[in-house]
Amino acid sequence: MTKYLISFPSEAMVVADEDMPAVSADALAVIEEAKAAGVYVFGGGIHEQVDPVLVSGDGSVSPDIYPGSHLKGGFTVLEVPTREEAVEWARKIAVACRCAQELREFMYHPAS
Repeated sequence: MTKYLISFPSEAMVVADEDMPAVSADALAVIEEAKAAGVYVFGGGIHEQVDPVLVSGDGSVSPDIYPGSHLKGGFTVLEVPTREEAVEWARKIAVACRCAQELREFMYHPAS
């Protein structure tokens, strides 16, 4: 089976404050469905109030991250047998979150 990253940048989720409880409940319902189906690996959101840093091989830490690196928002990692199934889960998450989702496939690593 293959692991897939389903994600969205925080600015893609444009939801009125009064609708957030319903969005949260709907998103949690999809995650619970994925857990029940045995395909959920992990998920969450990037803590955007904590600045990312770049850590070098010598252990030095710099606030200068890679140009173009803008990882933020929410994500879910699922492990499913086909890309078609990953697309269906991404569709369910898009409905729940009220925004389109990006789908990426992880490359296989023998230690995983």
